[in-house]
Amino acid sequence: MKMQEENNIFTVSKTMDDAEKTKSELNDTPASFETAITATGFGKFNIFLILISIPSGWSSIFETTTMSYVFPAAQCDLSLTLANKGFLNAITYIGMISSAFVWGFLCDTLGRKKLLAIGLFLDGLFVLMSASSQNVTLLMLAKFLGGFIINGPFAALTTYLSEFHCAKHRARIQMMLGIVFSAGNVILPLLAWGILPLDLNTKAFSETVEFHSWNLYLCICAFPALISSIAFIFMPESPKFLMTTGNNDKALAIFRKVYSFNTGNPPETFPIKVLVEETKVNTDSRHGGRVTANRTKIQAIKEGWQQITPLFFPPHLFKIILVCFMQMLIMMSLNTLRLWLPQIFQAMNDYQHFHNESASLCTMIEIFRPSKLKNVTEECVVNLDNASVYINSIIVAVVTIVGYILAGILINALGKKRLLNILGVVAGLCAMSLYFAQNTATVIVLSSLFVSLGSISINVVLAVVVDLFPTTLRTMTISLTMMIGRSGAMMGNLVFPTLLLLGCAPPFFSVGAVIIACGFLSCLLPNTDMKALQ
Repeated sequence: MKMQEENNIFTVSKTMDDAEKTKSELNDTPASFETAITATGFGKFNIFLILISIPSGWSSIFETTTMSYVFPAAQCDLSLTLANKGFLNAITYIGMISSAFVWGFLCDTLGRKKLLAIGLFLDGLFVLMSASSQNVTLLMLAKFLGGFIINGPFAALTTYLSEFHCAKHRARIQMMLGIVFSAGNVILPLLAWGILPLDLNTKAFSETVEFHSWNLYLCICAFPALISSIAFIFMPESPKFLMTTGNNDKALAIFRKVYSFNTGNPPETFPIKVLVEETKVNTDSRHGGRVTANRTKIQAIKEGWQQITPLFFPPHLFKIILVCFMQMLIMMSLNTLRLWLPQIFQAMNDYQHFHNESASLCTMIEIFRPSKLKNVTEECVVNLDNASVYINSIIVAVVTIVGYILAGILINALGKKRLLNILGVVAGLCAMSLYFAQNTATVIVLSSLFVSLGSISINVVLAVVVDLFPTTLRTMTISLTMMIGRSGAMMGNLVFPTLLLLGCAPPFFSVGAVIIACGFLSCLLPNTDMKALQ
């Protein structure tokens, strides 16, 4: 009888008489991470892990998107100008970009769990700081610090989830994380719809501090980060990270606990007894990458700098350039249009309010042209009758969730490369088609499809990154990929207003062309489907 084990392939001649002897030999054979994590199964622990990821995933979305809903309510209280609004959108990305290497390095050298707990707690504090802002300067500082911090938990969460799942489930878990993010985009407009129209004007500390509806909105948005930071204190460290740093005993204990939690069997019945010594296997003496078993924190920091250098040498160099460039194009296209959608929906809402009819998108967004703003009064007035803006935003988010569910079903069947190719081309065509949209319904359908397909593309690229790079480089690579991607988002938002001034066609055709280019670039990716983690 032939017996085969994934990533540890061997052939055993087996009879009924020596079955027990063979079983003992198998248990004593050093198992790879992929073999061990597969043996834990998929069950209650994995579901619990996904549930914990919900508030932490929402905190990332809240950090980048809340300002889109706060601007209309806070513009009079903070005397916001158009320049202030643009900079407030950009400064969160500036904070994220500036911290990419710091967080990636710390996560890959000191572990996922601790930095998830610490990072999310700090992010919650900075969101509370933004909620208490009484002027635009303090709000900008809080948004920069929040962006600086949230980049780490985002990268760590992506890696952490991937390293608790085998190759069979890993790509689908990345799609599940996308659903979590999309659910956050549903929660934000719902909260805005329920809170921002409230007429709050509370004063405290001898009337030096004013508290309005938008302050309450931001305060509530801090809760997901604070709740998840507490939850991760009680979660185990990634067993893959522990194996990479030589802590096989701790890793094996975690495997046993996960196995017991999933199956209900005693931990002692876990079939794997010995793990591969990855500190002896995963060493790149040419370009650093040395990992000392049971290393101290100081050793981890010193070796962490050495472990960065392999990214800039073959075989990783071409791969990291490709995934970073692809992510930059996707996020430049997606986050430019996504962050402008509430303003586009607002323009549509205002047009229909004053004209009592719908029209083509190009006609309704004429309000963005300076010629349409000549007779604007000096008095600052806040229009809180924006129910259609929130409803449209919710529709976009719900469609994105449905898209992630379908992508989770199709990703293993189509493969990541083919899926990225399809997503890029179709999303680009949707963006270009907005130029021809003749009514509100068409605009909502096309924008929903574009945001859904673009969001899925970002997470598929991250799933590819997890497969392409070893554990000692994985979180660093995710951080670097997202840093370059967010640089694209920042540049896109700076250019988009200029494109709007040139006419209706340039912004939508530019956004569409960029993401179509990414779809074709995906053909250069190596095949990573069902690849075991290294």
